[in-house]
Amino acid sequence: MKKTALLFLLVSAFTFAQKSALAQKVDSIIKDKKATVGVSVLGFEDAFKYNKNAETKLPMLSVFKFHIAATVLDLVDKGKLSLDQKILIKKSDLLENTWSPIREKYPDGNVELPLSEIINYTVAWSDNNGCDVLLRLIGGTQVVQKFMDSKGVKDFQIKHNEEQMHKGAKYLYENYTTTNSLSQLYKSFYDGKILSEKSTKFLYDIMLNTSTGGNKLKEQLPKQSIAHKTGSSGKDGDLTIAENDSGIVTLPNGKHYAIVVFISNSTETDEVNCKMISNISKAVWDHFNK
Repeated sequence: MKKTALLFLLVSAFTFAQKSALAQKVDSIIKDKKATVGVSVLGFEDAFKYNKNAETKLPMLSVFKFHIAATVLDLVDKGKLSLDQKILIKKSDLLENTWSPIREKYPDGNVELPLSEIINYTVAWSDNNGCDVLLRLIGGTQVVQKFMDSKGVKDFQIKHNEEQMHKGAKYLYENYTTTNSLSQLYKSFYDGKILSEKSTKFLYDIMLNTSTGGNKLKEQLPKQSIAHKTGSSGKDGDLTIAENDSGIVTLPNGKHYAIVVFISNSTETDEVNCKMISNISKAVWDHFNK
């Protein structure tokens, strides 16, 4: 056998062993949990892949705000919108009984905020009212769907805004993606295939400063190592429809990987759901830092 062929076999065997070890660790974390857990990990520079229930269509919840923000920034890239343009937020835009730091800061509304600030509220703070302001600005969820379709994003559907999702659990399930689809999208985004270099950096920097999900993917990672977007349904009785986190991690050696963990239809506690995400994230980090 030639040396090159032998080397290939040895590398393949080592890679398989690594992936198997990670799979065993993830399986031990989710063992006996009453939930559907989807996981995708994608190494950017070495093309490492790990998937668990990665083709299952799961509700996104606020993770879809990444897709919405990317669609808005595509219109900025095309000159149809500007990050500096002021958007009037009326009091009627600030719905009650929904998560909204904008409403907390401007309870009476009737304030003009630059588009850049609304995107920041929507992604970094996961503001539901800000999200719907953006959707109205661009023409609705169908515009987001069309943009994602144009970029070849598979297994992705967005039909409802935040206001509609608050009207019933069935609407949450109709905004879905797979963990594999999202990990691939994050790589395309990082590689500059979705937005301009300027818009990519703008959105990436916002995700680095995400304030939500401190007890999920980033809990056991070094500070400022992950740019991410979270999503959570809260409890519907004893059921958690979704507890999600997803993002791009920068390793100490300068390399990167996407990690997406979606937990769906869980009857575990919020603490257990979030700790599963945190522990899976730590296991993946340890895998890449051996």
